[in-house]
Amino acid sequence: MHENYSARPHPEYVILDIGEDLGALIVYTDETLHGSEIEISVAGADDKRSHKDVLERGIGDRAAFTAVFDRLPAGTYTLWSAGVPRARGVTVSGGAISELDWRTDVALAS
Repeated sequence: MHENYSARPHPEYVILDIGEDLGALIVYTDETLHGSEIEISVAGADDKRSHKDVLERGIGDRAAFTAVFDRLPAGTYTLWSAGVPRARGVTVSGGAISELDWRTDVALAS
């Protein structure tokens, strides 16, 4: 039997590999995106994307649905959902964690 990785809650800690020229990005979503893929590409390179699944994690005693990207070279990125650019110009700085909140506005302009 094969486990669906994104279907189960993920109580384990997330270890982020960041430092000098590498940063991280956390995208917060609502439950409707649970299990879906969010893609990321460097600005200007829309055809070269990687992705992360939206997983259920815990923040305190409540569920949080997040996609966590780490080891991102400092720069500007585009985030994609269902093959459509959802956010352009997202800045990631080296040694820092950037956050993007998609919980309140599902139809953010690109």
